[in-house]
Order: sequence, then C-alpha cells, then structure tokens
Amino acid sequence: MATSVLVVDDSALMRRALKGMLTEAGDFVVHTARNGVDALEQLERVHPDVVTLDVNMPEMDGLTCLSKIMERRPVPVVMVSSLTEHNALVTLEALQLGAVDYVPKPGGTVSLNIDEVSAELVSKVRGAAQAKMKRAGTLRARIRAAAPPPPPAGEAGPVDLVLIGSSTGGPHLLSELLPQLPGTLAAPVVVAQHIPASFTAPLARRLDDTCALRVHEVDRIMTMSRGNIYVGRGGADVVVARRTDGLIVKPAPAAAEYRWHPSVDRMVASASRYVDPKRLVCVLLTGMGDDGATEMAMVHKGGGRTIAEAEETAVVWGMPGELARRGGATEVLPAYEIAGRLADWVR
Repeated sequence: MATSVLVVDDSALMRRALKGMLTEAGDFVVHTARNGVDALEQLERVHPDVVTLDVNMPEMDGLTCLSKIMERRPVPVVMVSSLTEHNALVTLEALQLGAVDYVPKPGGTVSLNIDEVSAELVSKVRGAAQAKMKRAGTLRARIRAAAPPPPPAGEAGPVDLVLIGSSTGGPHLLSELLPQLPGTLAAPVVVAQHIPASFTAPLARRLDDTCALRVHEVDRIMTMSRGNIYVGRGGADVVVARRTDGLIVKPAPAAAEYRWHPSVDRMVASASRYVDPKRLVCVLLTGMGDDGATEMAMVHKGGGRTIAEAEETAVVWGMPGELARRGGATEVLPAYEIAGRLADWVR
C-alpha cells in the first residue's frame, strides 16, 4: 500500500523537486501545500501518513505549523531545511517538539541541488511512516503522573556510569526524560543521540536549562563526575576512557565501521573496556536500526543492568526492540517509567 505524503514548502521549485523524488521511488502518493495554513487545511482533507515541512514560510512558518499538527492530529513530520545556524536551532526545536527526523537542503532555502539528498529523503520518509505519534504533552504528563516503578529484582550494586543511546524521536524524548532525573544521581551520564554536529551544542544548552543535572556537549576531553550529563557531539563518535584522575569522555572521528553517529555501540564498547559491566547502566531509546543492541546485550551478559524502551512509547521500536529480542534487556519499560528506574538504580 502506498504511503501518502504531504510536502509543505513555499517554493514551487522545491515542492516540484521533492514531489518528483518521492514519486519516482514508486511507493508514495504525494500531495503539496504552499505554507503552514495550507498544510493544516489539507491535513484534514488528505490525511497523510507523513508530512515533510519547510522551516521558513510566509503566513505560517514550519515551527508554528508543527506545533498545531502535534496538538490537533499528530502525524510523523520530517523537517526539510537548510542548516544555517538559525535554521539548525529552529530544526532542533522542531525535533524537540516532536518532528521525527530532518533532511538538510544542501544549497540553502531554495536548493538547486536538492536531488543530492534524494536517497536520504526517501529513506527518512519511509522510516517516518513507521513512527507512532502521540499528542503534544502526553509523554510529559505521563512521566509526572507515573507511580514509582515496582522495585527491581535483586540487590542493586554501585554504578559508575550511565549510558543512553537514542535516534529517531530521541531529541523530543530526551527533553522530556532527562529533566526528570534527580540532581543527586550518583553517576555521570553519557548520551549518544544520532544528530548532526550543528545541533548538539544548542541541544545541550536547552537541556541544561531544564535539567537538575548539568549538561555539556562533548567537544573536548572532559573528566566525568556525578551530577553531570555529557552529550556526544553530532557527526562524530563519543568514547569513554580512563586516566589517573578518573573516567573521561571525549569526541572521536566517526569510525567507518559504524553506520550511525555518534555510535551507541562504540560508546558502550569503549566504556566496557574501562568499567566493570556490573557497574554500568545502559538505556536504549527510540530509533531505527539496531545501534547499541550488540554492545548493550554484552553488558547485560556481563552482569550489567540495561533498559530497553517499550514499544508502547517508542516512536520507532527498532533499536530498543532489537535489544529486547536479543534477550539483552534487564527491563523493558515505557518511557514514563525510565527516569524512576534510573533514580532507583543509581543512588
């Protein structure tokens, strides 16, 4: 069955180009809208499976349109935007509001070489069609209303490090989950979120404004300590090592053997070399593919504790689902119970 897509862009050239790329893929029915107002009208008429959304548009911009989509009729949205500094900030805000992915325009707002991202556009729209969307504010409300999860089986030993991996749908989930972690959390946290380099500094700043823990972008070698969250820089990998003064985290050039970056598998593998798996806690959140599943399953096998986000809350149950299928999850929990479990384990 063909996937229905609504392409929203104020440029007729861009609408024609994006529609052509999707139509040529053979499994999409494509509709177009010229701005946010037009998009909201068509949303009720054509009921698309996926929306691609430009950022800068007259009458109603992409961010305003996205917020109204998430309130009225949540549908997977892929932002299509040039990654200028301003648009990177807006696109990050869109991801935190609930957009599931983005495609960069390689040549600016009206991109004459937009065909360069044809394969990426088709892949991300197909992936977005698998996403499960919920109304704005639903997850936050459930996190706040959630009763403490039942006590875990067995005694919880000391924890040296918490590792979190996420991809599609991750920025929104991280913005809801990380602020729920207590400032007294007894171990540092490292996050590998698949995201471009221009997004991670503003993501870390936004999280730092809302979290009880301090949040940093890993843009250099940093000595880790409790009370801090370290977000791996986009477009590179994030690795853990040890020096005489303790554990450190640092950026590393993206390794070709890993498909996604920052690589969750590489982060966990590096930590496992310097920290006893029994003193690690790993969390695998929403995302396509299987990044993180192999190494987190090894941590679980070595006696460490691992959490896979449950299918009921994951935007895409690829990465956490693979960890669960491999028997590598100590617990499979809905997103609204994960912060409570971490607070219980890491104290």
